[in-house]
Amino acid sequence: MTRLLTVNALSAPPPAAPRPDPVRWLPLGAALTGLAALAGYVGSVHGARPAVLLLLGGGLGVALFHSRFGFTSAWRQLVAVGNGTGLRAHALLLGTTATLFALIIGTGTGLFGSTPAPSAGPLGTALLLGALLFGVGMQLGGACASGTLFAVGSGQSTILLTLFGFIAGSVLYSWQWELVADLPALPPFVLADHVGWFGSWLVTIAALGAVVLVTRLVQNRRTPPPVGAVPSATGALRIVRGSWPLLAGAVVLAVLGAAVLLVSGGAWGITSAFNLWGAKFLQLVGLHPEEWAFWRQPDQAAQLAGPVLADKNSLTDIGIMLGAAVAAAAAGAWKLHTGIRWNVAAAAVLGGVLMGIGARLAGGCNIGAYLAGIASGSLHGWVWGAVALAGTWLGLRARTLFGLGNPKPTDSVC
Repeated sequence: MTRLLTVNALSAPPPAAPRPDPVRWLPLGAALTGLAALAGYVGSVHGARPAVLLLLGGGLGVALFHSRFGFTSAWRQLVAVGNGTGLRAHALLLGTTATLFALIIGTGTGLFGSTPAPSAGPLGTALLLGALLFGVGMQLGGACASGTLFAVGSGQSTILLTLFGFIAGSVLYSWQWELVADLPALPPFVLADHVGWFGSWLVTIAALGAVVLVTRLVQNRRTPPPVGAVPSATGALRIVRGSWPLLAGAVVLAVLGAAVLLVSGGAWGITSAFNLWGAKFLQLVGLHPEEWAFWRQPDQAAQLAGPVLADKNSLTDIGIMLGAAVAAAAAGAWKLHTGIRWNVAAAAVLGGVLMGIGARLAGGCNIGAYLAGIASGSLHGWVWGAVALAGTWLGLRARTLFGLGNPKPTDSVC
């Protein structure tokens, strides 16, 4: 009898994809109209390059939603149950982005008159503290920087609280910037400055290969439960109505992120825009953040004085939210979630605050420091990733204080 059951189980066809929910036409029309109208306005007022950046952000939002590409969940699954599937997808994203960055920056290729440059950051106390806080914060908040934006765009109201905390934490950092402005640090270390762009690419790919190997070894030792989901649509319909394979999402995100570099001259980033939005809001209600020491620095003063719709990261951030709204509505998944429990709301806000402070301390988030740094051959990206992983371990323990669950080895096991 046991043998018969086993044979039947092995020969049974895979579960069929469930029928997708109906298209949400009203939010789809609103999101598409908003994205097109805003791109037209930005193009007419600020020029073609900002409009292209907004549309690239829209593409990033679509890819993030359909692939559910997770940084928070990948680290959580690795630390909690030893599942390295998500981190291996990170390796593909990082490796593909590093390849494209080496081609673009190494050859000096840019569009709209831009000169592409690597993303590098100092190595010091602020980087370590910031990455640690971010690692804790993203586990409490339930999303990273990119995850926060696409989740908000798809209607997840809990993550709206995380975004609020993100902005608040960024503002707190800039308000008290003088307390941390002179923390000890070493200058940035960029591999290409020492071994050229080809050598930098080789070292980066070899290091990512080692990461993949380590995750395989860890996963083989711990035998975690599966994390794959049944696709919600099949065939060509899956492109606009269903979930994408995680690895496909990694490649699409890498190409779009490289396009941001090609168009703007700088790597894709997210969190500096949150600081700008918070300062602009304070000005709107009659306060004067421009008098703070942080915003009196020349680069920051110029950013604050300029319009939000001319700011590179603001454009891609807004595009991500609109693109995710388009994708979620087309998939029938856009809806506002209500009835948020107090413990979830408190964790979301606190997590956002920690990420806002952490991202500013470290000079970037999972995109601006981790992805852009490693793809640029900058040592600070690797340091950020390692310390954020340690922060994830702390964050999983902090989740229990708010009554939030963590993955268990017995999840999805019959």
